[in-house]
Amino acid sequence: MPIHDFHCKKCDRTFELLVRASSTPVCPGCGSADVGKLVSLPAPQGKTAGIIARGRAQAAREGHFSNYATSERPGERPGRK
Repeated sequence: MPIHDFHCKKCDRTFELLVRASSTPVCPGCGSADVGKLVSLPAPQGKTAGIIARGRAQAAREGHFSNYATSERPGERPGRK
């Protein structure tokens, strides 16, 4: 069952629901069934630059650079070992 974003036309509230394709969603605020389905992001959020930067900083503190591209590894240059 996918998560969809909906907008209630009665109370002007936007919300997410985990619904089946065959079910009719209702607004959790007012209980109205007069809701419209919104266009959602195609990929889940979370791979933001901040999360990636924190992960790389953690890896550097721990002494491994496996999540870095070769060109980004400190002290190494592409083609050199």
